[in-house]
Formats: sequence, structure tokens, C-alpha cells
Amino acid sequence: MLRYLFIIVLSLTGLGISTSSYGQDSKENIRIGVLSHRGDEATREAWDATAKYLCSQLPDYQFVIEPLKFNRVDDATRRGDVDFILVNPSIYVNLETRYRTSRIATMNNYRGGAAYNIFGGVIFTRSDRKDIFVLDDLKRKSFMAVDDTSLGGYQMAWRELKARGIDVEKDLDRVEFGGIHDAVVKSVLNGDVDVGTVRTDIIERMAANGEIDINEIKIINSQVRPEFPFALSTRVYPEWPFSKVEHTENVLAQKVALALLQMPTEHPAALAGNYAGWTIPLDYQKVHDLFRELNLPPYAARGRFTLEEVIEKYWYWALGAIVALLSMLGLTALVVLHNKALEQAKNRLEKQHELILNSVDDGIYGVDLKGRCTFVNKAMENLTGWSAEDLIGNNQHMILHHTREDGTHHPPDECPVYATHKDNIPRFIPDDIFWKKDGSHLSVEYNSTPMKGRKGKTTGSVVVFRDTTARKMNDAKSREHKKQLEHVSRLSTLGEMASGIAHELNQPLTAITMNSRACVRMMESGQAGQQANCSDAMLKIADQAERAGGIIRHIRNFVQKELPDRKPVLVEHIIETVTDLMGSEIKQKGIKFTIDIDPSVKWVFAQQIQIEQVLINLVRNAIDALEDIDERGRSLALSVALHKSKHVEFRVKDTGKGISPKVADELFDPFVSSKEKGMGLGLSISQGIINSHGSRLRVDSSAKEGAVFYFFLPVSTNPKANITEALSNDY
Repeated sequence: MLRYLFIIVLSLTGLGISTSSYGQDSKENIRIGVLSHRGDEATREAWDATAKYLCSQLPDYQFVIEPLKFNRVDDATRRGDVDFILVNPSIYVNLETRYRTSRIATMNNYRGGAAYNIFGGVIFTRSDRKDIFVLDDLKRKSFMAVDDTSLGGYQMAWRELKARGIDVEKDLDRVEFGGIHDAVVKSVLNGDVDVGTVRTDIIERMAANGEIDINEIKIINSQVRPEFPFALSTRVYPEWPFSKVEHTENVLAQKVALALLQMPTEHPAALAGNYAGWTIPLDYQKVHDLFRELNLPPYAARGRFTLEEVIEKYWYWALGAIVALLSMLGLTALVVLHNKALEQAKNRLEKQHELILNSVDDGIYGVDLKGRCTFVNKAMENLTGWSAEDLIGNNQHMILHHTREDGTHHPPDECPVYATHKDNIPRFIPDDIFWKKDGSHLSVEYNSTPMKGRKGKTTGSVVVFRDTTARKMNDAKSREHKKQLEHVSRLSTLGEMASGIAHELNQPLTAITMNSRACVRMMESGQAGQQANCSDAMLKIADQAERAGGIIRHIRNFVQKELPDRKPVLVEHIIETVTDLMGSEIKQKGIKFTIDIDPSVKWVFAQQIQIEQVLINLVRNAIDALEDIDERGRSLALSVALHKSKHVEFRVKDTGKGISPKVADELFDPFVSSKEKGMGLGLSISQGIINSHGSRLRVDSSAKEGAVFYFFLPVSTNPKANITEALSNDY
């Protein structure tokens, strides 16, 4: 019941995703061909959830399931109609040989609460048949299988019959194919044929679904394996492989393989498909052996002459000896010619391989299991300065990776290339360095991919890297340019606020002047009892001086160019700076100004000056929006509130005329402004600042209620919090 509940929840979730996804058409469609051995509808029900799982893991792609009947698999692969393919091992072996299809994972089947990556075939009849008990009883009986290319549904049983000395073409009454497993089971139970064969677990699955009564089934040539609890009549073979076709890019295949291998056993997608996740690709040698025994493609061969046939055809021994000798001479000449042709082909392939390696701009080199370099391309030599003679046969880590960028030792057991040897998992390293021959280092990103031998055993790895030095320099310049632009924006904002700031400073300075002169007059008067009055005046002078100093401190901090890192900041300090710098202008314009700070909010994780810049820009925009409003209706509110216990909402609301829908759609784009003389950079810069804090600057506007700008910052409960806490609370 729990498994079906998971499947229903996944289906509902999938519906929600499909109806709400925006811009889905822009994603690249990735088609997964799946062998439809139980019908197209059952195939989609079982595998659509897996496609949706891959969509969630690789959001840049749209994965779709393409059910393929047995007779369509070959054409779909040859024409490139699919990018990945999931078929039984027998079909896979032929696709691998014909079209260079390569497996990237093997399915773990889920049956009876356990995972199995092997399966077999079941030969069965009706339980009421009194004339069929063993394989020899199948002679002169009608026989039904799924398809002549079905491994579990025909070829496994064929191999067992052949091993028993039964020729399926001569000894059986007739052989029919039902197309899908369910049809074979029902044909046997209906009495249409005497005996049938399907893959293991089909009978148990149909019985569990209430489609058949398992007591009506009799298993022929029953095999008992303690680790395999299903009815079985044949040897066991590895489960279905998930493979990529030749045209599919290796980078995408690596991402898909990693996503499949990371799928949890009880993931809803696995439950929907009745499997238990995926494992690394298994060895399919047993399938190759079966094809050799049955003389099936890709091992089908022409028949050989027997000795009896030679004697019958060449009755005269002398003539036979001469013919044999001539044949041997001809074959020898043919072998010599073939060897020469093969040698020439080998040389051409080696030259083509070298040409391909040297035609790419990325550096490529190979590494064996002992860490020694096995080959390099020209780009590798050009980028690092190391020649092929310097690298090949020597330890690549000691040459390229021995030291980190900060000068610390880089242990070999932490090298990603060595890790690829150990776990056979491809990996992408986005930021690392390689040391060049001249002693300088090269910033790189690279892929390390396991290299397989003939029997699928790892023999080393291939590293493909790219020089990212120029890109990192451009990124640094971009960050510096952003800082410069923000600094210019703050200076521009300060210039616009100059009149209000001058008025704000003029008040404490005037008070200082007046109280100082009053103190002088009282002291010059010489009257008794003036000392207390002078003390009061001096205290007022000190208060006003502190007020003026605070305003100047805020101005100095606000125009600071080098910005400190994000850290815990008191909310009241941010609001204090905004009110000190903007309070005078708000009063001059006759605006009703309210501040509402949630008492439970103390600290936020932010870069203080940047957030002050955003709030001052929003308050200034609100002041400008209120200029055309009657003074009685001018209202500006700044509020700070806790949102969902992890984030703090900052909100600036005015009662102006609002923002037109036409401008609102492009309000945060550079050089777009609702002001006649506005440059259109303030909101664009503010949006960039808020984005760097893990949130977005949003706006709600209407003609009746003005405009509301708001954003969120991560809450900080610990004044000593670090960046890890903030990142865990991104909004």
C-alpha cells in the first residue's frame, strides 16, 4: 500500500510540474527509448516517473519516454530517434556491436521488497496438464514466446532446450510469438498453446495484480537459487542496461549516469518502475556466451564442412589432398593480404586518433592505474609547456598537481584523478590549477573519466581540461566593475541628498554655536550661580556634537569604496543610518514617516553598506513619487518583520500614484526609470545587490495604494555566524 501511495503522490507532483513549468519549450528534449515488452501504456506508467526524476536532477533538459516495440528498437537506434535506450541485454549486445551503443548503468530490479540485478526465463504450462512435466515432454507440443529477440522471453529457454538436445524448429509442433509477456501467459492459460516462456517475475507480478491465479501455473525445469526467490527454469543473466546511443554527448551521458547511480532505492521514481535504483554497468559476458551457443547475431556464422561432407564430395583422396593443399596456400596468401590490410588500417586509425586529439583546443592526457601519463595531445603541451617526453611514463600528479594554489602540499590520495581510478565514477572539477614547466600555474577546469579495458575492467582514466585563467580574470574585473558602479551610485545618491544632509548638520552646528556663545556671556557676566547654567549649556553642546559626528560617520561609511564581507548586522543600525541620512529631507517634504520593526528581529546576515544603499535608494524613490501628492496624503512607511522564522522582510511603502504596468515590467532593467530625469541605474544596482544576498527585489503597485518595494535577508541568531549559516537560509 505504501508503494502505491508513493506512486500516486509522484503522479500528482508530476502533474503540478507539467502545468506550472515556464519556458519548458526552451529545454532540450532528451528521448529515452524503452522496450515495450508489456505494452506502451504499461511502459509509460512504469518509466515516466524516471524521466521526471532526471528532469529534476538535470533541469536544463526535458526527458521523455519513447516506448519501442521489439521490431522498432533497431531502426530507432540506427536513425538516432532516441538519445538513450533501455532494452533487454540481448538487444543491447547487438546494438553495442552494430551502432556503438554503450551502457552507463544497470537496473536493480525490485521484487518482494528486495533488489535484484539478475533475471532469467520461466518455462511453464497449465497445472492441469498431465502430459507435460520435464523439458523432454515439450516435443511435438505447441510453444509460445514473447519475441525472437527477447532474452528472458525466448532466447534463455531456447538455450536450455538446445542443451537438452531439443531442436525448437524440428522437435516442437510449432513456435509462436505473442509480442508481450502478458499475452504469452494468457494464451497458455486459455489453452491456445501448450507451453509458454516469459522472463522471471512476470508470473508473480500478474498474480499479485489479480490478473491470474498462480495455482493454475506449472513450472517446467524448475531451478532453485537461494538468492533468487522467483520461479526459474534457466540460467540467470544480468538485468537490463541503461545505455547511450552513439550521437549522445559524453558529458550528458556522465550527468545522466551520475543521477541514476545517486537515485535512492525507495525513490518514488524507482517505486513506479518496480525497480530499486541503479548500479554500475555489469559484465554482459553471459549474454555473449548465449549468442555464441545459439549462433545468433553478432556471432552468427556460416556453417562449416564436416569430414563426412568432404569425403562425400571429394571421394578421391589424391584429389582431396591437392585441393586441401591449394586451399591452404590460398588461405595463407589471404591471411598475409589481410594482415597487411589490417596493419595499414591500424596505422590509419592511429593517425586519425592522433589527428583528432591534436585538433581540439582542450588539453587531453591519459593516466594509468599507477598515475603515470600514457598519452598527451598538442594542446596539453602548448598550455602547460611540458612536452610529451616530459610527461609520458612519469607520474602526472607529481608534475601537475604536487602543490595547491596557496602553496600547501597536495597529497596524491586527494587527487581527483586517482579517485576516479578507485570508484570508477567520472567527475568534473570546476576550479583547480596545473603547474606549468616554467614554474607558474594555470587555472583549469577538467573532467576525469574512467578508461575501460576489453573486459570492462578499469585500466586508467582520461583527463580533459580547459584553461580558465582568462575567464577568472574577466570575472574578477566584472566584480571590480560592479563595486565601482555601486560606489558611483552611492556618491550620486549622496549628492542628491546633499541639501537634506546640510540641513541636518546645520541644526546641531547652530545649537552648538548658540549654546557656546550663551556660555561665554554667562561667564563674562560674573554673576553668581552661573556655573550650573554653563554646565547645562556644555552638555547640550556635547549632545549636538555627537549628533553631528554620527551623521558624518554615517556619510563616511556610506561612501566607503572597499566593501567588507557579509556578516551579522543589527537591524537597528541599518535603520538608524537610513533615518539619519534621509530624515531631514522627509521632514522638509512634509511626509508622514513611520517605522515598524518587529521586536523579535535583531540580526540579519548581510553586507551592511550595500543594504543601506538599497533602502536609501528605495526611500528616495518614494519621496520623489510623493512630490505630486497633496501634503495631507503623503505617507511613507518602512517596516521590518520576521518571515517564516528564517528570513527578515524589509518593506518600503508609499502612497504615491504607483507605477504604470508598462514601466513595472522593465523597472529593474538598466537605464529604465519612471522619473523624467532619472538615469535608471538605482533599481538595477539594488536588484544586483539583493540577488547577491540570495533574494530578489520585488514590487507591488496600484494607482490607489501607491507602490511597495520589498526583499528578504537571512536571519542570524548568532552575532558570530559565518557564511555557512547564511547559505543554509537562502530565500
